[in-house]
Amino acid sequence: MEFEFEGRTEKEAIDRAAGELGLEKDDFDVEILETQKSGLFKKGLVRIRVHVGNFASSFKPSSRPAEGNSYAGGGMDRDRIGGPASKVVFGEPAPQNEFEEKMIEFTSGLIDRMGYPGKASILFRDKNKLGIKIDSGHSSILIGKKGKNLDALQLLLNIYAGRLGKEETRIILDTENYRIRREESLVRLAYNVAEKVRESRGSVLLEPMNPFDRWLIHTTLNDIGDVETKSEGDGLYKQVRVFYRGLKQG
Repeated sequence: MEFEFEGRTEKEAIDRAAGELGLEKDDFDVEILETQKSGLFKKGLVRIRVHVGNFASSFKPSSRPAEGNSYAGGGMDRDRIGGPASKVVFGEPAPQNEFEEKMIEFTSGLIDRMGYPGKASILFRDKNKLGIKIDSGHSSILIGKKGKNLDALQLLLNIYAGRLGKEETRIILDTENYRIRREESLVRLAYNVAEKVRESRGSVLLEPMNPFDRWLIHTTLNDIGDVETKSEGDGLYKQVRVFYRGLKQG
């Protein structure tokens, strides 16, 4: 389920979401849709989309549900491994329970049937998150262009986890540390684009990205006073527009 909230800051919007949904902040994932800096004649605004699992279906928030539903190809927008709110446990790579055993078996069987066999193991364990790592000589193919193959595989794992009765558990799939390398690349991209926007006093529309990648762009540029960002488009893979503050947006 998805809901949208607004606030003057990211924290205020998240606090409002937690209050209206009746959930703890760690119980949902956040996608930043738009950030607007405060100015002399306008107040700051942050618009977010909150993703919650079926465990929250009994709540009746006052906010209007957003259209669509997604498992977020690159992980939810708050799935940064090792982030401030994270309680990730790295340790035993072997499955520790029946659910983990089935997830590892499904992952291995999936890539084997694709013709790109490899070894799957547990990468990390976190509250309502489970990381799975693939070691394969075909990692570049499994990752695909801009990580889209890896995103698609991760989506299938999340669907399977739901069929096992674990809808509240997010599966994060990685290979060759692609997620971390991608994150570093996007941070560099964000700063480079911001510099171009500041020089041109215009805007730049980035390539379509999954929710986590977009969240990374938004938060990286959130503290740059004369640059703003917003998501455009429909579906899971939206585009982020980076624009100079004061540039009229349609």
